[in-house]
Amino acid sequence: MAENQTPDILYTIVDEAPELASASFLPIIRKFAAAAGVTVGTKDISLAGRIIAAFPENLTAEQRQSDDLAELGQLVKTPDANVIKLPNISASVPQLTAAIKELQAQGYGIPDYPEEPKSDAEKEARARYDAIKGSAVNPVLREGNSDRRAAKAVKNFAKANPHSMGEWSADSKTKVSSMPGNDFYANEKSATITAAQAGAARIEFVAKDGAVTVLKDGWVLEEGTVADATFMSVKALSSFLADAIADTKSDGTMFSLHMKATMMKVSDPIIFGHAVKAWLAPVFEKYGAELDALGVNPNSGMGDLLERVKGNAEIMAAIEAVRAERPDMYMVDSDKGITNLHVPSDVIIDASMPAVIRAGGKGWDQDGNKGDTNCVIPDRCYAPVYDETINFFKANGALDVTTAGAVANVGLMAQKAEEYGSHPTTFEAPADGTIRIVLCNGDTLHAHDVEEGDIWRACTVKKAPIENWILLAMDRQRLTGSEAIFWLDANRAHDAELIKYVQPALEKAGVADKFQILAPREATRQSLETITAGKDSIAITGNVLRDYLTDLFPILELGTSAKMLSIVKLMNGGGLFETGAGGSAPKHVQQLVEENHLRWDSMGEFCALGESLNFLADVKGNAKAGVLGKAAEDATQGILDNNRSPSRKVGQPDNRDSHYWFARYWAEALAAQTEDAALAAHFAPIAEELGAKEEQIISELAAAQGEPADIGGYYHPSVELKAKVMRPSATLNAIIG
Repeated sequence: MAENQTPDILYTIVDEAPELASASFLPIIRKFAAAAGVTVGTKDISLAGRIIAAFPENLTAEQRQSDDLAELGQLVKTPDANVIKLPNISASVPQLTAAIKELQAQGYGIPDYPEEPKSDAEKEARARYDAIKGSAVNPVLREGNSDRRAAKAVKNFAKANPHSMGEWSADSKTKVSSMPGNDFYANEKSATITAAQAGAARIEFVAKDGAVTVLKDGWVLEEGTVADATFMSVKALSSFLADAIADTKSDGTMFSLHMKATMMKVSDPIIFGHAVKAWLAPVFEKYGAELDALGVNPNSGMGDLLERVKGNAEIMAAIEAVRAERPDMYMVDSDKGITNLHVPSDVIIDASMPAVIRAGGKGWDQDGNKGDTNCVIPDRCYAPVYDETINFFKANGALDVTTAGAVANVGLMAQKAEEYGSHPTTFEAPADGTIRIVLCNGDTLHAHDVEEGDIWRACTVKKAPIENWILLAMDRQRLTGSEAIFWLDANRAHDAELIKYVQPALEKAGVADKFQILAPREATRQSLETITAGKDSIAITGNVLRDYLTDLFPILELGTSAKMLSIVKLMNGGGLFETGAGGSAPKHVQQLVEENHLRWDSMGEFCALGESLNFLADVKGNAKAGVLGKAAEDATQGILDNNRSPSRKVGQPDNRDSHYWFARYWAEALAAQTEDAALAAHFAPIAEELGAKEEQIISELAAAQGEPADIGGYYHPSVELKAKVMRPSATLNAIIG
């Protein structure tokens, strides 16, 4: 490859389990791709890598890293982009600070995360770290809309090999509780920007005395952009949380809060903090000054609070007294005493709610017992999806995965569409007053009267992504003939503006009769009825629902969301191939470190690889890449047909075994194909050797398990140690190189 030439495929370096798996799988990809003249490079978008790139002046020349995320952000705007994107950490503050501490211990001279910056240097450091927090990667890379669906082979395997499902009972007490009003849903205002209004807008806070503070300036709003603003009253939130705790106690169920403090990196940690304060209300009322003095920030969760107060016997006794009076709490890890309110990033709604639903509405209490739970989702924008799903299964019983159809998704997400709370247009009201959006022509677009502490947010979606989303939806419906539903609520301000785009576009194309427009609750019920009848549906949704539904339905249908095809057709012609939903699996890393068993399933990577190679063949005319892609699909089918996916327990085949089998099936498919004789000749001896040495390779992989594994760090593991752990078969390594 010529110097500075972009590799044909870029594979992302990320975090946690998928990154560990890459240490085993990426050498295999490179070995096979090279035979077709396909180059595979990497870009580091891990949390640690992004931290290192943000502070070059603090580091030695050897420690510095380029800003790979920024470089990828430019590449995805070009027709040459072909990126395989693995799940990365969307960092909460506790995760960010933990990564900083680990890097500092490794000798990186980066600053601490300033909770309350005072000096200019601290304010500068805080600004750089805040740019890394939350869902900082996806908005940069997603220059296209989302096409997520289960690969046919994966769906067929799930039907033939059904995963476990909990039983639903009509008298289950599990339910969803949400605010009755004064939440983001109730207070939303939305408008589409006209030509006269387009330009640089600003967000202002106007105090009761008329003093104006500019919260954000130079916020460019283009003509055709749908711009929203809304707020959540913290008085109403606090009242609701107190009622929800009392209601849970009365029902005899568990209390569980379901948020996404990683994506909604401003709003949801604040809401989470109010839940911690509501749970420990008597403690905060009596010991507020002492808690402040100890540096307690409820937004960081109960785990941080307990760590800070553990030396104060009086406060600890007060906390224990409150706990005894409260209902049971939903546990993240009963064995380790990690509660639902311990860490804001531990309970992520798009994973936690499907887990409760799949389990028959059950959560786990502090003793490890299953029970019904009050699923507290304060804002009502999308809570009805989960509420309706629970109601449906109470009435109809659990989904029969052996006969169920599938729900695919076409998601609006290009160019930071609908990035609720994960961008710098979310604010905590500094005092009583008004927050407003002032346009470049001086008009006030939206204004809300707020009280101190209220959470105000604005978001936008541009015209071009909306139009592209509608076209993608029409294309998927045409190709599949499936039921197709736009999940839009005509009674919600933002959705009403989107409907003004959707309805005319469908009518102009002459396909309005092939689509429905339903509010999320109604769309949920119809989709569940459709898949229960064995038919398929396409959910055409905004960005947050894309995130939620591509966990909910795959977890119900397939048992996991990590096996989804996730294709982003970039608006300028490139391709971004995401390796499924499902987060980056911290528990998998813990198991690897404790007993050298990695249960992460690379099915998402297998599917994305095939799509990436096929895309390369299509757009670059590289026929050999197409042969590789087809053979990769055959290998994926082989993994499923022969049940070669990782097992959960130590001593059983794990992620590394699945990579051996994928390499073998891939080589065998390439050796057997007749489209390219040179590739067949090249891979025939590799396939033969992989088969002949099966027993030796499997034995070497099995021998690696059972003892603790040292990878040299959690957020920033050693490349050498990681490779040693993830490539323990000398025989396989000799074949792959």
